[in-house]
Amino acid sequence: MDQFSPSELILNPDGSVYHLGLVASDIPDLIFTVGDPDRVASVSQHFDTTIWTKTRREFTITRGTLNNHEVLVLSTGMGTDNIDIVLNELDAAVNIDPKTRTRNPEKRTLTIIRIGTSGAIDPSIPVGTLLHSTGALAFDALLPFYEHNFKTIPIANSPIQPTYIPVPSARTPKFEGLMHGITATLPGFYGPQGRSIQIKSTFKETLQNLYKTQLGEFHITNFEMETSGIYALANLLGHEAHSFSALLANRTTNEFHPDPSGPVNELIEKVLEWATKI
Repeated sequence: MDQFSPSELILNPDGSVYHLGLVASDIPDLIFTVGDPDRVASVSQHFDTTIWTKTRREFTITRGTLNNHEVLVLSTGMGTDNIDIVLNELDAAVNIDPKTRTRNPEKRTLTIIRIGTSGAIDPSIPVGTLLHSTGALAFDALLPFYEHNFKTIPIANSPIQPTYIPVPSARTPKFEGLMHGITATLPGFYGPQGRSIQIKSTFKETLQNLYKTQLGEFHITNFEMETSGIYALANLLGHEAHSFSALLANRTTNEFHPDPSGPVNELIEKVLEWATKI
């Protein structure tokens, strides 16, 4: 039986996981994640009841109930480096005994649902579109640090050859106005997303041609900064995950939504309804 050392699995004096400050009883099976701490309230305002709210570092966490489900919403911050902390600590809190530092005999499976924003790269996609990620292309640097069997996908003229990660769920979300596509996850907001402010990006041409890549039934539609980390670690840890995005920009047509809060709030309401009625 594996026992995790104090430097491998760092716990707080109360047995909670180091960064999130949560124990197993704090965590329901249904979890919503957002990048921005301020967006936690935009989600939790729809809960039927709010039980508690905690804030640690960039992690704002609210526990509540919705449609007879125990639910939790937490902010992850931006980037897959933060996702690495969140996914590993959620799993450790529910599946490792903090007293013995060994795996629990029965595994809990969590459903982790990202509600975020993203930019379209397909010029035919209008801003304001709501999208579910059927898979993710990891251009970030998280996966090389883990053992995995995900496949590399060749992308012409790309400085990094990404890894494809399928959605860790057999369920296909459906609600009115929802599009499905593959999401590219990038390790930054400026150069990695093709933006040249005072330093020229090497990725703009690659980014604008990504939508021409077809992987099975779907093509690459959009990009953001967290989905590949969520999908990869959920797959490897045995949890279910989905990523939903309101596409606020189209980087190929250079458009940005004039009222970004509109599609974000629409996405929150529709995802909460879908997730608590399945």
